[in-house]
Amino acid sequence: QVQLVESGGGLVQPGGSLRLSCVTSGTSISGYDMLWYRQAPGKQRELVASITSNGLTTYVTSVKGRFTISRDNALNTVYLQMNSLKPEDTAVYYCNANSRRLKRNYWGQGTQVTVSS
Repeated sequence: QVQLVESGGGLVQPGGSLRLSCVTSGTSISGYDMLWYRQAPGKQRELVASITSNGLTTYVTSVKGRFTISRDNALNTVYLQMNSLKPEDTAVYYCNANSRRLKRNYWGQGTQVTVSS
């Protein structure tokens, strides 16, 4: 059984930083693209950042220069370093593992990030 477990969310003031982690069990993430999504209240889920199995990264425009996605295949973990946080970053953040070759897609349960003074 494949499980993705996010952690690291919480309440932070504007301008602060958080690092989210997503630990996968039940499979190796080495062959998966790993993605972070977020969903704010009343809004659709949005792709925030992705990192391919080869290490190529992409970001939504609103977080470029502030967020960094990385992966440690040995630890089966993907990270999202979030700096210069803004109130509009408030959302539930979800980790996703996707393999087009294996036709597998898995989601974590989400972690809440709240940016507020």
